[in-house]
Amino acid sequence: QVQLVESGGGLVQAGGSLRLSCTASGTIVSINTMGWYRQAPGKQRELVAVILGSGTTNYADSVKGRFTISRDGAKNTVYLQMDSLKPEDTAVYYCNKPGTWGQGTQVTVSS
Repeated sequence: QVQLVESGGGLVQAGGSLRLSCTASGTIVSINTMGWYRQAPGKQRELVAVILGSGTTNYADSVKGRFTISRDGAKNTVYLQMDSLKPEDTAVYYCNKPGTWGQGTQVTVSS
């Protein structure tokens, strides 16, 4: 059974940084497609960043140049480094392996 546990959310001022972590069990993050999604109040869940088993990464246009997805095989963990945060980045952030979601972690960016 695959389980994903996110951590690292919180409250930060605009321009600040946060790093989200997603620790997986029941799967190997270094060979699977892993992604970060977010859902703001009243909006649909959207893809933020994805890392393929090959290591190729892709980002939503809204976060390109500010966010970085990475992984640590030894820790079986996927990260989302978020820099230059904006109030519009406020959302619940979810870790995803196709077919499985984490519980989500709240990120709030104050102006």
